[in-house]
Formats: sequence, C-alpha cells, structure tokens
Amino acid sequence: MDTSTVPASRRSAAAVGALTVAVASLLGVAVSVALDARAPADSVGVALSGGLGWPYALQGAVLAALAAAVLLRQPRQALGWSLAGFGAFWVLDGLAASWVRAGLTETSAWAGMTAALWFLNRFGAFLPVVAALLLLLFPTGRFLPGRMGVAGRAALAVMTLAACVVLVTPAGNRTGAVVVPPEVDLDPTSLMFVPAGAVPMAVAVGTATFVVPMLTVVTRYRRSAGVDRDRMRWLLWAVIVMAVAMVLGVLVSEPWFDVVSAFFVMTLPAAAMTVAVLAPGLAPIDELLPRTAVMAALALVLLGADLAAVALLGTALHGLDQTQVVAVVLLVSVLLYGPVRRRIRTWGRRLALGGRDDPYAAVASLAAALETTDDGPAQLRAVCTAVADAFGVAFVGIEVERARGERLVAAHGTRPAHVRTLPITYRDSEVGRLVLPARGLRSRLTARDERLLADLVRQAATAARSWHLAAELQDHRERLVTAREEERRRIRRDLHDGLGPALSGLVFQLESARLLLDRDPGTARERVEATTAELREVVADVRRLVHDLRPPALDDRGLDGAVRQLAERVPGVEVEVVSRVPEGLSAAAEVAAYRIVAEALTNVARHARATRCTVSLCAQDGRLVVEVSDDGAGIGPDVEVGVGLASLRERAAELGGRCEVRCPPAGGTLVRAELPLTPLPSPEVRP
Repeated sequence: MDTSTVPASRRSAAAVGALTVAVASLLGVAVSVALDARAPADSVGVALSGGLGWPYALQGAVLAALAAAVLLRQPRQALGWSLAGFGAFWVLDGLAASWVRAGLTETSAWAGMTAALWFLNRFGAFLPVVAALLLLLFPTGRFLPGRMGVAGRAALAVMTLAACVVLVTPAGNRTGAVVVPPEVDLDPTSLMFVPAGAVPMAVAVGTATFVVPMLTVVTRYRRSAGVDRDRMRWLLWAVIVMAVAMVLGVLVSEPWFDVVSAFFVMTLPAAAMTVAVLAPGLAPIDELLPRTAVMAALALVLLGADLAAVALLGTALHGLDQTQVVAVVLLVSVLLYGPVRRRIRTWGRRLALGGRDDPYAAVASLAAALETTDDGPAQLRAVCTAVADAFGVAFVGIEVERARGERLVAAHGTRPAHVRTLPITYRDSEVGRLVLPARGLRSRLTARDERLLADLVRQAATAARSWHLAAELQDHRERLVTAREEERRRIRRDLHDGLGPALSGLVFQLESARLLLDRDPGTARERVEATTAELREVVADVRRLVHDLRPPALDDRGLDGAVRQLAERVPGVEVEVVSRVPEGLSAAAEVAAYRIVAEALTNVARHARATRCTVSLCAQDGRLVVEVSDDGAGIGPDVEVGVGLASLRERAAELGGRCEVRCPPAGGTLVRAELPLTPLPSPEVRP
C-alpha cells in the first residue's frame, strides 16, 4: 500500500496511536512483573489466576509492537489495528491475572477484584473472534468482495454474539468451593437471564462459523499470484510451525512449557502476518515453506518413533530385573533404534536441505566425477550437479569465458526468470560466474554452508581455469604455427622472387663481362661496375631480410645500445633512456623488448605531440620491466585500439608477460610491459 496517498494528518494520527499502544503495553508488562513479584507464595488469588500474568502481558506487548510496525508503514491497514486490539487484550489479561495473584486472599481483596476476575474468566471467549477477524482481513486489511465478504461479516457477527452469550452466562457452581472475601463476586452474571443450554449452543455455533474465515483464506490463496501468494504462504508457514508447537504442548506436561508454547502460538502468526504485509521478500518463502513442512513432518515422525520405542520397550521389559533392563535398553538403542533414528533424520534433512549436512560426501563425489571426465563441458556440468545436490536448489549454472571471446556454459535444471551470479575466481582473477536462483540462496547460508559452497566453487574455478588455459594454449599454438608458416612464406618469397633472380642476373652479367674481357675490356669493365652496383642492392636486401628476422643492432650493440639508437632517431622529441638491463637476457626477451620500445617510440613520434619521452628498462622480481612514458596529449576515450597497440600486448603475451597502455592523471601516455627473465619452455609444434 502506498502511504504517499494517505493524508499527513491521518499518517500522524496512526503513528501516534500505534506508538501509544506499544508504550502502554510495555508499561503494562512492567506493572504485571511488579505485581507478580509482590504476590504471596500461596493464596486464593494464586489459585484463581491460573498462573503468572507477566508472560501474557509480554505476549500482548509483542503483538502491540507488531501492530505499531504495520501502522507506521501503512496507516490505513485495518490488520494493524486488529493486532493492536489483540495485543491490548493480552496485556489486560496479564494485568488481570497479576492483579488477582497479588491482591486476593481469603480475607482481603483489592478494589476492582470482581471486574478483574470477570475479565480473566470470561473475555477469553472473544479470542476466536479476534483470530477470525485477522484471517478475514489478511493480508489486504479488507474483507473479500462479493459473497465471501458478506459471509465473512455475517460469520464475524455470529461469533461475536456467541462470545457475548458466554460473557453473560451465569457460572453456577463451576468455580467450586473457593473462600473469598464477601465483597468479591465470583459470578457477577448470576442475575442475568440466559436460557438453559445457551452456552453449549453458542460455542457450537461459534466453532462451526469459524469455517468461513478458513474458507476465506483458501479463497484468497487460490485467487492470489506473485507477491500476494507469497503473503499467503507466510501465513501457511506459521500454521505449520504452530501445529508442531501445539503437538509438543500436548505431549510435554510442564507448566513452563505451556507458557512458552502459548506465547509462541499466539505471537508467531502475528509476526508472520507482519512480515507478509511489510516485507514478503524478507526470506524465500517458496523455499522456506516446503522445507519447514518437511522438517515438521520429520520432527513428528521422530517423535512418533520415540514414543513407539518407549512403548515397545515398556512392554518388552516387563518382568525383567534391573540388570536385564539396562542390557536390553543398551542393545536396542545402539544396534537398532539409534541407527534407524539417524537414518530417518538424515533422509529428512537431505530432502529439505540437500546434501549440505555431509560436506565430505559432496566434495568427494564431485572430485570423483571430475577425475573420470576429461571433457570440459562435462566437468562443468558435474560441478553444477554437485552444487545443486548439496544445497537442494533446482538450478545451477556456470559460465566460463574462453579465449577469443567465447563463452562456455553448463547448467543443471531449468533456468528461472530471476537469477543471481557469483564470481568464480582463480588466483585473484575472475575466470567465470556461478549462476544460482535469485531467491536468497547465499544470504541465507550458515557459515558452514558458505565454506562448503566455497569448496565446491573452488572445484569449478579449477575446472574453469583448466579449460581457459587449455583454450589459450591451443590458441597460442595455432597462432605460433600460423606465424611460423607466414614467416617461412615471406622468406621463401623474398628468396625466390627477389634474391634468387637477382643473383641469377648477376651471374649472367659476370659471365658476359668475362667473354668481353679479351675483345672489349672497356665494355667488360662497365658491366662489372654495373654488376657491382646491383650486388650492393642485393646485399641491402639480404640485410633487410636479416633485420626482419632479428635486428642487427641487438647483436652489434646489445639491447641497451639498440634502444639508445632507437631513441636518437625520434625526430623533435627529447628522449631519455634509463637502462639497467640484466645479464644473460634471452634472445626472445631482447627482441620483444626492442620491438615494444620501437613501436612505442613510433607512436610518440606520430601521434603523441610530445616534447619529452623517457624509456626505462630494469629488472624487478624476476621480470624485465619496460616503460615508455611521454608528456604528450594521451589517448582519447573514443580512440579505437590500433594494430600497433594490440601488437604490444601480443608480443608480451607470447612470452608469458603482459603489457598495458594507460594515460596517467598527470597527462601523457605510459606503455608498461613486463617480460619474464626466464624464458618459457617452447611447446612442441610439429609442421
């Protein structure tokens, strides 16, 4: 309900009223506690009160607090005022009980004792009326439209009339022979005229009429969908829990348990209604409801098994002496009853919660599945199945990013409309995502459950990383083979189409000059000179070919000298070289570093519009760090990455390193590459 449409005055009045009821209830609890503490240990008031009053007053205060929570958010919600009235009744009931305990003895009575006894003994007849009103109004705060609404109002009127009949019916001699002071009337309705048999008839009519509120709840549930159905499920969940508590209350005959059970039964439905009205998505009720039903059934089955075992043992042990009884009980408990009970409990919890109670079995099952499966998608499906079995969810998916932008997806179950994704990391790097239903799985896990999920996801991370590395390795192998064949093709083309014909022509010209040497020495000399010029061009082509394979400057000057030579050739930019190149650098690392610096300086000269540039080479943590920074214009956010910048990253990645290009806040561009000093073992690649 949108509170923005409620007038401010009405919202303020509702807030004041709700807070007043809550504060008054807390004061009533305090007074009830004080009165119970003052009551004598044994008196007629203690006998007539039926027990301590403060637990019932506390129960009313809790209901009043829930009502205040509803009314502060939804001032027009009639359900909130119904809860407030329910809470006020229990506070008054607790105060009445405490007043009777503390102020009534055989010889004296406090003022208002007759009214307190009358309220304590008679007004409980209105509890079914309040319960029916809550069922008729939940969760909208209004009666159902149409015939069901008319039937609900009529049923409420009949139940109210039946409660009034019980309220004014004389008690007769039902109070027993109790000695009280003469000013106290245990039956103030004795002067009223009520036909004989009115009370049983009123109780029967009121009980039969309660069917209408229950049918109203069923009708609302059948007509609801989405969030409205979740609200109705909250009420059904509370009913299931109440049923278990009531069964336990019947079986456990302890006064303190009766008080706790009554408190639980009265406050739990109100709490569930409050959650349903204000925050139906607080917990995944579509998962919580069936699990609660399974656990409740399991608890009842175990309780029945316990009672049956006790009854059978009682029959079997009849006539045995003490030693025989102890021996039989131990044998039956250890060999039969204990294992059967554990098996039932394990089955029930697995049905409700999955296999999370046995984390070792979940991890071991997953490890076995991964060991017997070589196919990557099948391994990921095994991880999905393990997570689904361990946590009892209907859907689990895994998405893994592969090389070349591909995505590997594996799933267990049918993907719901709303999902949540959890990152799968491997050594601080995200390699994929775990996809789960969005209805609160991770947020409702215990610490033990989260550890199990982490163990299972770690297996997924390992499988995902293995596939990721395998894809990268295959991609690198393909690129290596392709690059090698392209390089062979280029060298063959240069030799066959360029160097080969040129050398053949030179041979022909030299042979022609040799034949002319005796007849025409001058012409022979001219041809030799022309051949020499062409030979110089061939030598230049050979040098170019060699330079493409490996820059000669690296062999002539070393990496430090070759980089300084590159720096001297950058026009219009002052380049400073800071080089501390380590000894024993591999040839591959030298070529990669040289090419990275050359490409970076080319970009500085062409695009940066810089005046200063710094080139740095040094060893850090087992890596050769190459940095080229300038004070230029930087790279705009709309500039697409070109071939040159992509080649920088590729050259570093080929050696197992990395290269990044960024624009610092101070301006300019920084190219930073890290190359391993120890070369990677070359994979065996067959042509």
